[in-house]
Amino acid sequence: MLQLRYSHRALRFNFPARTSRGALTEHLAHYLLLYNPDEPGRAGWGEAAPLAGLSPDHRPDFAATVEGFVREFNRRQLRDLLPEEAAALVGTEWPALRFALETAALDYQHGARRQLYDNAFSRGEAGVPINGLVWMGDAAFMREQIEQKLAAGYDCLKLKIGSLDFATELRILADIRAQAGPERLTLRVDANGAFAPAEALGKLDQLARFDLHSIEQPIAAGQWAAMAEVCRHSPVPVALDEELIGLPDPARQHELLERVQPAYLVLKPTLLGGLAASAEWAALADRHGLGWWLTSALESNVGLNAISQLAGSCARPGFAQGLGTGQLYHNNLAAPLTIEAGQLHYDPAGTWETPAPAAD
Repeated sequence: MLQLRYSHRALRFNFPARTSRGALTEHLAHYLLLYNPDEPGRAGWGEAAPLAGLSPDHRPDFAATVEGFVREFNRRQLRDLLPEEAAALVGTEWPALRFALETAALDYQHGARRQLYDNAFSRGEAGVPINGLVWMGDAAFMREQIEQKLAAGYDCLKLKIGSLDFATELRILADIRAQAGPERLTLRVDANGAFAPAEALGKLDQLARFDLHSIEQPIAAGQWAAMAEVCRHSPVPVALDEELIGLPDPARQHELLERVQPAYLVLKPTLLGGLAASAEWAALADRHGLGWWLTSALESNVGLNAISQLAGSCARPGFAQGLGTGQLYHNNLAAPLTIEAGQLHYDPAGTWETPAPAAD
């Protein structure tokens, strides 16, 4: 019979991760281990790491909910668990937990080798291009990160904006463009909803001179009419991010894209309810003629690996994904994931560290 065990780890940032919701010094990741006592050595891992202030299931009772779910799952005495059945067992209220169980089921189903999909990335034959993430901070800190990313060979950078005064952020973008024009470097920015609707188009007009690829979530989520107006008139292509969270109903998803008509979607499986849910969003975007990319949401290497392998299966070749978060922690789980010249690589023969499950 299949059983679950539970563990967790407080991931500590190499530097305070400054977001629009404040500074983070650590991030708690919860792990599910799916195994059969009759098959020693075979276990699938999944990660649930909801984000404070953003994930629908980042709640004081999340850890207790995971522990209760593990007890209930073990009482079921299941002989098998397909990934789509895993999603149904959790439901839509707990998207991070759903992602964890689905990932563990995929891993277990494919031999518990951390190869969830069979593609060139998971076989170690090709990398996935990623954007270099530049965190919010003071101007000197952001410039230091930018110089490091350019020296490391990235040809796509993503900057978090909205925490400094706007004039300073414009100067930073001007500095970048003085070093690398749009033919050499793709620039994305993420406002995390920092602009007021009344000021958004004026700020976007100023940003447009830097030949930006896109801006994520220029105004706060939940304002569909205002966001539609921004998308209609913005000189910078708009990507929806937080707007997609808490919207599992396909009819409402279709309605959102019909009404707002963005240029891109940013897909985060931890926030959207898993890999299959994110793939469904991607298929919907394709039907609407929209671009999209996958992004990690501060998961440890277990979650990052799962999202990266999904990208290896369905992302557009050569299109940078948002998968550069594995180096943020000084106590991340050791994994055979490496970044070289702006591409993420996986070595299927490499060694994984796994957190010790909690005692029964």
